[in-house]
Amino acid sequence: MKSNRKAGSAARRERRSFSPEFKAEAVRLVAERRALGVPLSQVGRELDVRPDQLRAWTRQLKRDNESGSAVPGETTEQEVRRLRREVAVLRQEQAFAKKVAVYFAKESH
Repeated sequence: MKSNRKAGSAARRERRSFSPEFKAEAVRLVAERRALGVPLSQVGRELDVRPDQLRAWTRQLKRDNESGSAVPGETTEQEVRRLRREVAVLRQEQAFAKKVAVYFAKESH
């Protein structure tokens, strides 16, 4: 009995997994590039992701945004942790900006 598989295709590609951050960035890039007239297939080649997968991530992100989550596949608990980290970073940046402003205010007098 003959096999329809080619000799090289016997070793199947291992299934890849992508982080929620990668998916969100890919969807953002798709929207940005599509606005410039770049085909979805080209964006897929650039990211090494199939166009149908990009479409699925885009649909998922749209559904998640309607339900309140900003990252595809992110649970409410994960979103809270992510947002708390973002708040901590923003507070550090704000504190630094205040110190810089004080420093330059002293220098100008």
